[in-house]
Amino acid sequence: MLLMILTGLAWMMQIMTMMKFLIAYGIKFSSFLYLISFMIPFIISIIVPFVTFIATIFVYNKMISENEVTVMAASGLSPWQIAKPAIKLAAVLTLLHLVLNIWIVPMTQAKFYSTQWNLRYGLAHLKLQEAAFTRLANGLVVYVDNVSGQDLNQVMLSDMRDDKNQMLMFAERGKLVSTVHGLSIVTNNGSLQMSGRNGFTTGTFDNFDMDLNLVENEEDVAFRVRRIPTFTLIHDVISQDSEHQHHQTLVELCSRFISPLMNLILAIVCTLILLKSSLLRRRASFAPAMAVLAMAAIMASYMSVSNMVTSLTDVFLVAIGVFVLLFGLIGLLLKK
Repeated sequence: MLLMILTGLAWMMQIMTMMKFLIAYGIKFSSFLYLISFMIPFIISIIVPFVTFIATIFVYNKMISENEVTVMAASGLSPWQIAKPAIKLAAVLTLLHLVLNIWIVPMTQAKFYSTQWNLRYGLAHLKLQEAAFTRLANGLVVYVDNVSGQDLNQVMLSDMRDDKNQMLMFAERGKLVSTVHGLSIVTNNGSLQMSGRNGFTTGTFDNFDMDLNLVENEEDVAFRVRRIPTFTLIHDVISQDSEHQHHQTLVELCSRFISPLMNLILAIVCTLILLKSSLLRRRASFAPAMAVLAMAAIMASYMSVSNMVTSLTDVFLVAIGVFVLLFGLIGLLLKK
């Protein structure tokens, strides 16, 4: 229930932050919801360790306050036996989290970015009005007398985006075509006027193909590690040319393979602090606060260290450190 509630809240926040995308590009609301739905697995992969911790601390703190833990301990159950349900749940969530990180999140993120690109720059978002000037971008305006699907009649296009290379084109017919680089317009039987460094040029043409170049900051958004399949990501660790991209790849590898272990670690930390403090002669009322502080310290340390990895060796060292912490906590829980 907690996972559903927090995922829903985070999803609604994502919808609110992307409302400008819905308004700016005039896409259908159903297409917008379809796009945003691909964010749900990624949201779950981020919040599931915190949900595991919150659920554990809620249940065990309630058991302690109602003296159920005291009765179970008096009947001969060890802290490890009392903590077993939380650890079993955390183990299941760890496996599900691992599957989510390795397969589902990269697949849905790839679908998210491709759908977003099509809605933003593809034919899906472009709606040309007949007998009206349509502004496609700052300095790029098109006028169409008649529109039939992607076929255009009596086209006028003004491209003033570059002060050193301005163009005005008239054509009898045209057609919008979607390519991997964005939208292009193919026109027939027209005239062209250009002004630039070489002066003013005018002429006629039978066929003219023009890339509209509507994609903004393509280089900044071209590399998205979350959408790359895991095995491709591992292969790319060595072959990445860009140092920044190589760092992103290593951080993503940490996130996919190591972060699911946080479910187990946080559940064990929570039960360890709560159960050990509840069995003291004077029960520590500040145990929940201590558990929260420990959770915050562990997550902050892990995120800081994982974001500083610069080589595959660092990734292995982080993994070893996490396993050492995990088995150390299990040892403390088993200790009477």
